[in-house]
Amino acid sequence: MASHLVQGRRVETPVEVRDASVCVAAYLVRADAARAVLAYSRMDVTEVLPGKALCSLVFVRYHDSDLGSYNEFGVTFLVRPDGSGPPPRPGLLAGLKDLRGAGSGAFVHWLPVDQAFTLEAGRVIWGFPKELADVDLRLRSPYKRCLLRRDGRMVVDLLLRPGIAATPVPLLGEALPVPDAYAHLDGVTRRIPWTARARGVRWRPGGALIRLGNHPIAKELSELGLPRRALMTATAEHVSMTFQEPGPA
Repeated sequence: MASHLVQGRRVETPVEVRDASVCVAAYLVRADAARAVLAYSRMDVTEVLPGKALCSLVFVRYHDSDLGSYNEFGVTFLVRPDGSGPPPRPGLLAGLKDLRGAGSGAFVHWLPVDQAFTLEAGRVIWGFPKELADVDLRLRSPYKRCLLRRDGRMVVDLLLRPGIAATPVPLLGEALPVPDAYAHLDGVTRRIPWTARARGVRWRPGGALIRLGNHPIAKELSELGLPRRALMTATAEHVSMTFQEPGPA
């Protein structure tokens, strides 16, 4: 257990998220464009199909956590960390193996939030690239929507249509097989072990509508090939998470 001072308040790791609502849209994007985006981190993307990397857009409402209640948006990429061995032979089965977290990592490229305390805690404790933004989440309707604005400019408007109910594997109550998170801040790349449990999971192929704004991040997403049809979308009504102390990548 480690202790961190954030805005005059002690935060101890592991940090617990007791309840959150999570929505994810996963896209196959050009691997060469994704590598260009992540060049600053010196991490390589996983090619889940030849020439294709996986980029996920995530929005989360943290109802109850050690860092308070807040909204968050994330741009992440599936990557192969150093020491994970040679990349698998390109193909659908190899890609699915990486999606289950075998030899892969989830690199957090951008992580805007709408509260100052979690912004500072995320940067100080884990090196997450958190920035302050207007993260407007609309989760009570049948369609789940995120409108994200930064510096007064629209970044993305993402609408998800929940799919069929899914039984988590492994069974409810056990940790889901999530890959370690990775983040790069101030010239340092860190590995963040974490676990998650979920209830009320729904998923479907496709299921997302995306509209990009005129912010530089929107331009970056367009260079990856968005907007396009999502590979899949998933929503979870109740998710608990535990974030451990970070270590070297």
